[in-house]
Amino acid sequence: MDDLQNLECRILHLVKPEDLNHHGTLFAGQMAKWLVEAGLMTVSRLVGKPEDVVCVQLNGMTFKKPVNNGDLIEVRTRVAHTGATSITVVSEVFRQGESSSIVRNIATFVTVDKQNKPYRHGIELPAEYINANRDIVQEVLRIKNSS
Repeated sequence: MDDLQNLECRILHLVKPEDLNHHGTLFAGQMAKWLVEAGLMTVSRLVGKPEDVVCVQLNGMTFKKPVNNGDLIEVRTRVAHTGATSITVVSEVFRQGESSSIVRNIATFVTVDKQNKPYRHGIELPAEYINANRDIVQEVLRIKNSS
């Protein structure tokens, strides 16, 4: 794999009134949608065929702080693990001007054919990428081994 940039994705969102819940903060369902969207884009770029990628699991979504109307947020997604048919990503959300994440999520995607049957994608993470991202790689492996 020559292009390590395909293992990461960054997407900006402006939080608008229609994204809010009855408390006036970001609706968790909207955040889940944005997290899945960012993960799908990351995995689709890696696989090369967006039509072959489907989300099969969201493993938690933790809000560390509320997200408010008018906030400009950035969803940063990195590939953390590849299985035979699966690709797992870790996403973190940052509010503009802040250095610590305000939301975190892990999601797993699977490559499927036109009959929605999983197929082997043949993608392996390069050792240099694994070493540079050891924190998220080990976190995902711990979760996978505990289930």
